[in-house]
Amino acid sequence: MTNQELIKIAMQQSAYDCNCNPEDFLKDKNVIVISRDNPNARKYLTLPFECDLVSYGNNIVASVREDLIDIVSEYINKYQVEHCFETPNMHVLNDEMQKKGLRVCFMAEYFLPDIYVLKELPCRYELRILHQPDFEGLYTKEWSNALCEKRKHLDVLGVGAYDNGRLVGLAGCSEDCDSMYQIGIDVLPEYRKKGIASSLTSKLALEIISRGKVPFYCAAWSNIRSLRNAIKSGFRPAWVELTVKSARFVNELLQNI
Repeated sequence: MTNQELIKIAMQQSAYDCNCNPEDFLKDKNVIVISRDNPNARKYLTLPFECDLVSYGNNIVASVREDLIDIVSEYINKYQVEHCFETPNMHVLNDEMQKKGLRVCFMAEYFLPDIYVLKELPCRYELRILHQPDFEGLYTKEWSNALCEKRKHLDVLGVGAYDNGRLVGLAGCSEDCDSMYQIGIDVLPEYRKKGIASSLTSKLALEIISRGKVPFYCAAWSNIRSLRNAIKSGFRPAWVELTVKSARFVNELLQNI
């Protein structure tokens, strides 16, 4: 795969998720569409969206509930693209959404591998390729970023780092859609800052590509440790996303943290 092919596949997937055309992400002007369910969308998404903003850097594609079109249109066309995804501007959107019983909930940056940079990085520990049967017993707090207990059936591939037979680091990927696998990574605290995370992430990314799938990586803007790992592993920023959810959903998340 080339970098151009990777971004094309990612935009097609975002188009499935947002109910738009892949070309919409390349336009100079913002695009607003009505959110619809789609069997090709990422499997963990709850569709239709209330409001979801996506940018690959050119514009914003907003996939929204029909009664929110005017609110979202005014917002995304008032501010520069990058400022729509940050405070203080974001407070303007949140204030309007709260009148509808909604709140800004998720904000994340997504990464794709740079084919010209991605390579298998060395690791001082033994690395093993893992498959679904190997994940039994690993759905614990230590590996909650690499694996997702609520969606065990999507966890399809992993790479583990072992110190004398003890699992000390784990990169796992979930089959979030037909063409793209999302990577998550965990390393035991006492084994961090030894290059394990980047070794596992880069090796898993290459394993995914060898299977004809596109690896992608997601991190919050404030998660410096995760962002550094993405860059060191050969990933580069590709798109950003902001999602509005019901106030009840947000409050339940806050209570469970």
